[in-house]
Amino acid sequence: MDPTALAGRTFVVTGVSRHRGIGYAVASRLAGMGASLFLHHHVPHDAGQPWGADPIEEVLEGVRAQLVDGASLASTGIDLADQDGARRLITEARAALGHLDGLVCNHARSGGDGRLSEISAQELDAHWQVNTRSTILATKYFAEQHDGRDGGRVIWMTSGQLAGPMPGEIAYAASKAALAGLTASVADDLVERGILLNTVNPGPVNTGYLDEAASDRSPETVRSVLRHFPSGRFGEPDDPARLIAWLLSEEGRWMVGQVLSTEGGFRRG
Repeated sequence: MDPTALAGRTFVVTGVSRHRGIGYAVASRLAGMGASLFLHHHVPHDAGQPWGADPIEEVLEGVRAQLVDGASLASTGIDLADQDGARRLITEARAALGHLDGLVCNHARSGGDGRLSEISAQELDAHWQVNTRSTILATKYFAEQHDGRDGGRVIWMTSGQLAGPMPGEIAYAASKAALAGLTASVADDLVERGILLNTVNPGPVNTGYLDEAASDRSPETVRSVLRHFPSGRFGEPDDPARLIAWLLSEEGRWMVGQVLSTEGGFRRG
């Protein structure tokens, strides 16, 4: 990592709640490239998952320790299911660190899902509120504060819903597929304001949920997924983080409105 590549720039990264999360890996990458960071977390969500939560102060201090001299870090805990959650996110980030150069919408709701025959309106709405609505609105509020200077960046996250079926996660797949389908339209809206939007599909990344002892999936399912990786390993959080950091840098300035997969050759079907 070039410790000057993002010097003087400020990024919001959502979903930075756990050491093994993609959000932590992204924040670590950006810190090592000189960025100032505003980190969002929602610990109660992780605490309710089989893989559990980490002490949030330890997570934040882990990122803080990687900051380059002169960079700053601030954070907030917000439930992005709240109607005003996305607005609060950007308002608090601006109040803490001033002008924002980029937004990485890494947060996601897990659990409370099922097959088509099992899904309810409440479960569909819960995933929509967190995964889709808050991402769109956070992007809106980020763009409103952006002053048109070059280098504005937004990253959305999807999970390969357009590449293959996820029949047991209808609510999650619907909420994330909406972002992939909307990427080109919102990117076209933003590009004339000096903001570049791209969406990243990290594929199956083991953030703890693919550990057999902690997974909400059966050991047989976990092993079956692993067999689809030609490298013999799951994705690791730093795998998508490298792509995201590149997109946020000047090296990624010619990428606009794309849904990019970084899956290590994951074989679907």
